[in-house]
Amino acid sequence: MNLNDRALLVQLNISQWTARKFDKRATKEVADSNGVDAIVGRYNKSLLPMNDQLDLVHRKANSIRGEFYDNTLPWGIEGTQLLPTSNYLEFMTTFRKMKSEWQWLVTQFTMNYESFIDDAKRTLGPLFNADDYPHPDNINHKFKMDLAVFPVPSNDFRVSIASEELSRIQQDVERRVQEASASAMKDVWQRLYDKVKHIEERLANPSAVFRDTMLENARELCELLPRLNFADDPTLEQMRREVESKLISYHPDALRNDPDLRRDTAAKAKEIMDRMAVFMGQ
Repeated sequence: MNLNDRALLVQLNISQWTARKFDKRATKEVADSNGVDAIVGRYNKSLLPMNDQLDLVHRKANSIRGEFYDNTLPWGIEGTQLLPTSNYLEFMTTFRKMKSEWQWLVTQFTMNYESFIDDAKRTLGPLFNADDYPHPDNINHKFKMDLAVFPVPSNDFRVSIASEELSRIQQDVERRVQEASASAMKDVWQRLYDKVKHIEERLANPSAVFRDTMLENARELCELLPRLNFADDPTLEQMRREVESKLISYHPDALRNDPDLRRDTAAKAKEIMDRMAVFMGQ
């Protein structure tokens, strides 16, 4: 398998203004009023208390991060993920849409930024300090989002270096790529295993309550897995199909209202889990 043809490396970078600030004076006052040293605690104040627009910006960024990690696999380098090419177009379409929505929210916030400072001045009272706030002309620069895309490393090095050392480098790169690839596929298996385990645990206990999202989340993963299975692992695909047909084809209410169906589905989940555990080396 040539991983260069099947996947890309991606890095998501998001920077945002948190609107939080360490207040030395307030920290000292709290410490003095309690007769303790200031190192005991820190007073971090919200510069825009209860600001819904900034909260929407942050929540949207969190959703984008979640979508990024749902659609990519670990590569072994912090901040770098593996994006299978089979999932590239669908993920990028969703990412661009979500990024556009985030940018719109940022624009709405920055347009009203000065009025938010006025509101904070009234709310914070003596804790307000104008120097804590970025200048209105610079607030836009506090919000950035970028998705960088790179090729998977190749052992094709065209450099002037001793052949023996070059061979070592090439072997090391190949080993690292293989290890990272195996780790990424293990993550795919683990995601499916965790969903099956959750279903088995909830259904095996007749008194346990489960939400509709238990099956909905499993369905979403089963729809995504063919695009994440960059190694075309036939066993993983077989397990995915079994989960679809044997565990999540029912309506949640059917499992709630039919004890026999619930018990049988739990048994099927356990059987699938046991077989998956063998392939995962557990």
